[in-house]
Amino acid sequence: THTQTHTLQHMQTLHQTAIVLSDPAAICCCRDLTLHSVLRLCMSRASATFARTLTLVAFCCHVVAMAATMTAITQPGGPGGPESLVLGTVPKPVATGDEVLIKIHTTGINRADTLQRKGAYPPPPGASTILGLECTGVIEALGPDAKRFSVGERVMALLGGGGYAEYINVSEAHVMHIPKDYTFVQAAAITETWITAFQLLQLGQTEAGNHVLVHAAGSSVGVAAIQLATKLYGAKVIATAGTQEKLDSAQKLGAIAGFNRKEPWAGKVLEATEGKGIDVVLDCVGGSYVAQNSQVLAMEARWVLYGLMGGPKTDELILRNVLKKRASLIGTTLRTRSHAYKANLITEFEKQALPHFDSGEFSVLISNVLPLTKAGEAHAIMESNANLGKIVLEAIPAKDEL
Repeated sequence: THTQTHTLQHMQTLHQTAIVLSDPAAICCCRDLTLHSVLRLCMSRASATFARTLTLVAFCCHVVAMAATMTAITQPGGPGGPESLVLGTVPKPVATGDEVLIKIHTTGINRADTLQRKGAYPPPPGASTILGLECTGVIEALGPDAKRFSVGERVMALLGGGGYAEYINVSEAHVMHIPKDYTFVQAAAITETWITAFQLLQLGQTEAGNHVLVHAAGSSVGVAAIQLATKLYGAKVIATAGTQEKLDSAQKLGAIAGFNRKEPWAGKVLEATEGKGIDVVLDCVGGSYVAQNSQVLAMEARWVLYGLMGGPKTDELILRNVLKKRASLIGTTLRTRSHAYKANLITEFEKQALPHFDSGEFSVLISNVLPLTKAGEAHAIMESNANLGKIVLEAIPAKDEL
């Protein structure tokens, strides 16, 4: 009958709305609708008999759609320059298993972010495609198996990706408490860079009295490595950097000497070690530094390569020096390490290094603080090598912190 047909049509409309409510993809599609347009769509398809019901369903649909999305930095046009980074809307993550959901306050800029932006450093399988390898914030929700933290706690986290956003879900094993007197901005300078530096010194089997050569001493990893090497391991640091300001900063942090990378430095480094050479090289440059690095190696030195800012190729014959000095050349990246490896590294960092932030023995250097919307500008600063210390993006301005 006409009534049965009319009723069936309304039931189909309700069913379609229910699909939107239950399907994340459909929610993403409808997130740009205004509440007015949703209501108008439903009212146009319903008689007065069903209007109130459909209005309620439409309202719920809109609320769920809004709650299920968040803002994040995206690249709608694909890889490109800093201008390719724009604010967009993406699905909001959910905490499952042992994960916690963090409402992000700040995230730090890392060199790897600029490489990923260019399409040269894709995220590992299963990681968020959104940029950002670390964050600070407040725990908003817990997965069913999360036990270490409580909702409302201030935390910082090591991420495989996803830091340039409003929210992130991450295993609680990769999360730490923020040092008691640190702001979210200060804490943004800790996680990725300090854990990277901690790992490099471990791989280099650093010991008290070792001479450690830290390249890019003005970078956030360099700032961390100098302090960890000198204060945690009792090593002697020699630094290289591109400006006198950065070299002065390195010596204030504990380096015994510093040399400008734009001038030949190998001879000066050997002189600073009284001819003994370098026991541990922390090398983020690669190609253009290979020859001089090989010249300064001590017997049984450990050369830890963690970046290729100077390119991946070299015409220099270094194997003779490596063989002669019985040196070890170790390559490493942190992002692609296993979940368990990173969890164990974080646990060791919490035990050995984190207390030194609370005591004031370790400190961070903040170069620039910008809003999340200016991620492109932050990348441009990093790529110009103008920063001394960490570049931080704020998802929530400091004045609005809890």
